[in-house]
Amino acid sequence: MPDGDAYYDEMLRAAGCSLRVIAHCHEVRDLALEFCDQSQVADRALVNAGALLHDIGRGISPAISHAQDGAVWCRDNGIPEEIVRIVERHTGAGLTADECTLLRLLPVDCMPETIEEKIVASADNLVKGGQRISIHDRLAASLYLDKMVRYRIYRLWLETEQFRRS
Repeated sequence: MPDGDAYYDEMLRAAGCSLRVIAHCHEVRDLALEFCDQSQVADRALVNAGALLHDIGRGISPAISHAQDGAVWCRDNGIPEEIVRIVERHTGAGLTADECTLLRLLPVDCMPETIEEKIVASADNLVKGGQRISIHDRLAASLYLDKMVRYRIYRLWLETEQFRRS
């Protein structure tokens, strides 16, 4: 797994991502690595790659489908499956297969399972555009979401926040 920014930036550009999306991916990566460095169990190279590529689907679709679209693009381009799963499972605190169906997505379980998937999803929740935000700001901006989805976002934050407080 290469860890150079240029390699991943080229992939993001090849998928059609804007400079704004690329900057967002870098900020998510920086925050994710802070979580990773404190966890002592997460694979730093995997978090780096997954965070940099998490929004690669934004070059294909700006909609909620960007995570699944990005996963397809990554699979088609030979990206290792553990990175693909980070891309596919980063939205909010994940989506169940039933939620995907209701959103007219493929009925795939997109719930983050590994610590690396959880770290990237949580870091993405705490970056709006290129700026870091608090969990309170994220939850306030998510009031349109179902209460259980907001609760999952909060629980994911709690789980990963413990690494930064160690």
